[in-house]
Amino acid sequence: MRLEDGFDAIVFDLDGTLWDTCAACARGWNTVVARHGFAFREITAEDVRKVTGKPHEDCIRETFDRLPAEQIQVLIAETMEEDNVMVAKHGGELYSGVAAGLPKLAKRYPLFIVSNCQSGYIETFLAFTGFGSLIKDFECWGNTRHSKAANLADIIRRNGLARAGFVGDMESDRTAANACGIPFLHVTYGFGQVASCNRAFDSFSDLVAFLN
Repeated sequence: MRLEDGFDAIVFDLDGTLWDTCAACARGWNTVVARHGFAFREITAEDVRKVTGKPHEDCIRETFDRLPAEQIQVLIAETMEEDNVMVAKHGGELYSGVAAGLPKLAKRYPLFIVSNCQSGYIETFLAFTGFGSLIKDFECWGNTRHSKAANLADIIRRNGLARAGFVGDMESDRTAANACGIPFLHVTYGFGQVASCNRAFDSFSDLVAFLN
């Protein structure tokens, strides 16, 4: 598919693309560590940012790699719930242009989300931001335990999308788009770098201007 053919839908990654919840998630991880008295330093937003974009289980394993396996398993299970609690309470920081731009895009395209997050996290995002009516469908690692590419393919298949574009900030987003044979639109303000893209945007507003 070529960019000049136009799109029939836009699929978004979530963290690093639409918003940043690293501070809230750090609170959640510290809450679980303190609850069980695990011997570990305080987790910061930067710690979360370093692993964001990977499946939640991998984020915890990488961050707490020096802890015993049984403690890591506890952290994996409980931080998935605690993250959602903290994000529901404290929210995240929407990137500049998202609050005004996403409703504009929804008037022209069906919008979707695919993320490597845990179950319930996308729903928490939609409830906190009030964007629930703008997103037609979504999928995540927590629901399926599948790769981002597989979840993106499932969104495309079950919604009958012929010319979707995928918007993301990381290499895993690019590889997912490539695996599905759709254009990858890179937002450079996010958490990661990419090897290549079909088009890059320095702000969400620039993306909206291009798509409109």
